[in-house]
Amino acid sequence: MKKAVILFNLGGPDKIENVEPFLFNLFNDPAILNLPSFIRFPLAKLISNRRAPIAKKIYEEIGGSSPILKLTQEQSTALEKKLNTDDVISEYKCFIVMRCWHPRAEEVIEDVKDYNPDEVILMPLYPQYSAATSGSSIKEWKDICKKNKFETKTCTICCYPTDRNFILAHKVEIIKKIKDLKNYKLIFSAHGLPEKNIKKGDPYQWQVEQSVNKIVESLKIENLDWVLSYQSRVGPLKWIGPSTDDIIVENSKLGKHIVLVPIAFVSEHSETLVELDIEYKELADKNGCKNYTRVPALGTNENFIKAMSELIIKKDEYNYDNKLYPPKIHCPNNLRKCPCLNYE
Repeated sequence: MKKAVILFNLGGPDKIENVEPFLFNLFNDPAILNLPSFIRFPLAKLISNRRAPIAKKIYEEIGGSSPILKLTQEQSTALEKKLNTDDVISEYKCFIVMRCWHPRAEEVIEDVKDYNPDEVILMPLYPQYSAATSGSSIKEWKDICKKNKFETKTCTICCYPTDRNFILAHKVEIIKKIKDLKNYKLIFSAHGLPEKNIKKGDPYQWQVEQSVNKIVESLKIENLDWVLSYQSRVGPLKWIGPSTDDIIVENSKLGKHIVLVPIAFVSEHSETLVELDIEYKELADKNGCKNYTRVPALGTNENFIKAMSELIIKKDEYNYDNKLYPPKIHCPNNLRKCPCLNYE
């Protein structure tokens, strides 16, 4: 049985000239700017034009392009190998679909059609579900399939915030960094969202909290000094908090060794390589921090690859109540009410 695995990620500009069109794609997404298209389109043009100079400087800090496609390709290769090793009955092929830059869904669907799979499995590289990330990518894929009249058995792995192998992957990476440290503050940093999104029912913040709680529990460190915070705030709206920069300033002044964990990113990109590694480190130094450590994104951590492989192979083994779980949606949280199934 041939199975196509669609790995969703955000994407990033592959050269400086493409920063502005990348930003336009981001802000023209109705999941980001929930406005009628005749308003959203010119507004996205305006915002991307105004933000491009700042964004270009950010990408210049990391060599003039985003590394996210290369890193996602490495994850895709590792996952495909793992799937075909662990499940000898089926044949798996992984395909990468980026939401805001190439390869886009409209390009990749042709490759998937040529592969002619018996089943398609949608696998977001976002551990925690949000309408702005996983929801947007999944919707775009389904819309493109409908447009291209591509019909095949399809299921979706919606999210995996508390998956045991995902949690273990974080635990392993964190322990590598903190095992010999003293007087440190463990800061779990996730990309923020406007507060209004959460009030409307987006499960992202709740799922991020579940991830962090499970990781802290797994570390089994008595009196562990930790906090969850949110980064990358833009615009005038009120965002969920506390903000990572405020937490860094506070703990730098207390003389803490800052240890940052990117909890919602599984690939290195501008928010980790620039915001966490450069901008926040400068902020910490400015406020008296003497020691600053950043735990890497999971990347091809073997436990993370194993997490995705098991979620895909064992997706039909979960005990679903059909009255609660819509068919073809596979929520591995095994909760009676996972918000991701009731919110788009």
